Amino acid sequence: MTLQERLTEDFKAAMKAHDEVKKNTLSFARAAIKQVEVDTRKEVEDADVLAILKKQVKMRKDALADFEKAGRTDLLDSYKAEIEILEAYLPEQMSEEQIRKLVTETAAEVGVEGGKQNMGKLMKSVMPKVKGLADGNTVRKIIEEFLA
Repeated sequence: MTLQERLTEDFKAAMKAHDEVKKNTLSFARAAIKQVEVDTRKEVEDADVLAILKKQVKMRKDALADFEKAGRTDLLDSYKAEIEILEAYLPEQMSEEQIRKLVTETAAEVGVEGGKQNMGKLMKSVMPKVKGLADGNTVRKIIEEFLA
């Protein structure tokens, strides 16, 4: 079963269970997928669906900070629930400890020991290794800590 088929089946199940949050979240995700299909005029693969879902999660996470500043706890809870639903379809993310270990190993490979001037060199080497498995902001933060 493809990821898109799984989304459709879960959407149907959410409708039958009257789970409004899950139904609406999956509906938005399916609409985003359909929009990409229309724009590119081709059917999307599982890798494309994963990229779309990651983008949806990132958009919601970015909005969380804005809601926190504005004191909108009602929207905070709603978006956190949506993020949780969407993350269930994504591959398991690397822990900060795993990222730290990878950064240390990669730094040894490329010969970087410290200094902010090596940020780009290390990021360029680490990011392909964590593609799809870790958030770029988390990786950047860990690399900054390593180089400091």
